Amino acid sequence: MKKAWERIDAIIGFEIDQRHEEGCIVDEALMARIASARQQNHEQQLHLLMEELARLKPTSSFPFREPDGLAAIRAARPDGPRRCKLDHDVDILNRIHGGWLGRTAGCALGKPVEKWSMQMINEYLEYYDALPLDNYIPAGKGFPKDHDSQYFIRGDDCTRGNITHMPRDDDMDYTVLGLHTLEHYGYEFTSVDAGFTWIDRLPYNLLYTAERIAYCNLINDLNPPASAETENPFREWIGAQIRADIWGYVTPGWPEKAAEFAYRDATISHTKNGVYGAMFFAAVLAASFSTGDVKQLISIGLSEIPENCRLADAIRDTMHWSESYDDWQQTWSRINEKYGHYSTVHTINNAALVIMGLLYGQGDFERTIVTTVLGGWDADCTGATAGSVIGLILGADALPEKWVGVFNDQLKSAVRGSQDCRISDLTQRTHQIALDILKSHQSHSIKPENEIDS
Repeated sequence: MKKAWERIDAIIGFEIDQRHEEGCIVDEALMARIASARQQNHEQQLHLLMEELARLKPTSSFPFREPDGLAAIRAARPDGPRRCKLDHDVDILNRIHGGWLGRTAGCALGKPVEKWSMQMINEYLEYYDALPLDNYIPAGKGFPKDHDSQYFIRGDDCTRGNITHMPRDDDMDYTVLGLHTLEHYGYEFTSVDAGFTWIDRLPYNLLYTAERIAYCNLINDLNPPASAETENPFREWIGAQIRADIWGYVTPGWPEKAAEFAYRDATISHTKNGVYGAMFFAAVLAASFSTGDVKQLISIGLSEIPENCRLADAIRDTMHWSESYDDWQQTWSRINEKYGHYSTVHTINNAALVIMGLLYGQGDFERTIVTTVLGGWDADCTGATAGSVIGLILGADALPEKWVGVFNDQLKSAVRGSQDCRISDLTQRTHQIALDILKSHQSHSIKPENEIDS
């Protein structure tokens, strides 16, 4: 049974917005025909009109070049290292563990205020005397605003003093799922392989927006990239970006390969900037085994996506604003001014918040995830990605106990066969794949690491 937002009369409205964002003009005559078909609830006509919208091309004045297809994306990217040198003594296991723990902590921090605005979060924390924020979000039943509305925390199981494990969240589900894909199909997996893993291991009712539509398309024998392109107006939203981390974890020092893996996965459900966001952060994470210089990592990430795309523009803007303002809130204001028109769960604006958090975090774990989450929008997603990057840079041994100890090494997921996970076990499995990939393409000697104590 479809939800209201999945029905064609709603989908076509989202598609109009998506086409505008991609630089297309939806003329008045087409808009009138769409309005008439919606008013008459003429579903067949609406599907035909969706096809007409899909055939629109960006105008000649659209300033961006945003190709699909891995070869075309690579042709449009700037120069980059493609593969980075690893130090001989890099502790890959500890770094991967840091990535998993950092992602978990950032997700849990942002989960209670997911989709809240920056102002809402700030007012809530002020009400509970929790600023400056130096721990998880305090629990509360909400608080009065303008005497006629309230804010409500999205579940107490990720609030301060109430965390005993990482509860199930789609931001963590996909990292676990990607691990299953690699274990079952190896690093030569295809987009079709990854899509089959979705169908085999994910419950449909726990999928959202682009992933939910792509899942239906897969069931109806539409393989990637058609599964991403067909009646899917959410194809540039954040879903592929939140799936990116595992591809970086298993490719230490190899950003080009990480971006390729992310591309294979992302094209199940996303196109253009939705794909670029996944490729960018996968590359950043892979390069984080080689350097902790955030600006250098951002440059490496940008070298794996089209130079002249909207996402790259937003990232470069955020870097420039961070150099201009000492206060992250001033940079947030500039991000909001230029990119706040996107959905609260879009790739572009949320990626900018992650970059903001990493830059203003200045290598400090707490400062990084707190700054990112305080920016609002899709706070569990942005917190998870920022936490993953800084966690991998620092390694598990350097992460503050108050942020990572609360999970007691336990993570719940919706992935069939992995509903109850030990984070240390996920780390060991990820590490083994990373070593296998490195050994298959050996160019660096790797120091053997000890098992994680748990």
